[in-house]
Amino acid sequence: EVQLQASGGGLVQAGGSLRLSCAASGFASDDYGIGWFRQAPGKEREPVSLISPSDGSKYYHDSVKGRFTISSDNAKKTVYLQMNSLKPEDTAVYYCAAGGYRLIHAIVTKSPRSMHVDVDYWGQGTLVTVSS
Repeated sequence: EVQLQASGGGLVQAGGSLRLSCAASGFASDDYGIGWFRQAPGKEREPVSLISPSDGSKYYHDSVKGRFTISSDNAKKTVYLQMNSLKPEDTAVYYCAAGGYRLIHAIVTKSPRSMHVDVDYWGQGTLVTVSS
């Protein structure tokens, strides 16, 4: 059984930094895609940043490029999202998510429209609040 354990998040002032972590268990190999979605009040859930640990392919939402960095520790099956220069519009519940080959394909081809459908596993959400 695949499980995703997310940690991090909290309250930070605009311009500050936070790091989210997501530890995955239950995957038999590194052939999975994993990363973060977020959902702000009144808005749809959107992919923020995802990675394919087996080949290093990464996806970033346009709004976070240059500010957020996703990385993975394959030995620990843990993915990290370093969030710098945070803005109030980054405020949302952040969800760790993972999936198999369909999600990997979406990450490699940078196809965000299908990503939420390609997710097979969701972790619990963690709240990120950025004050102005």
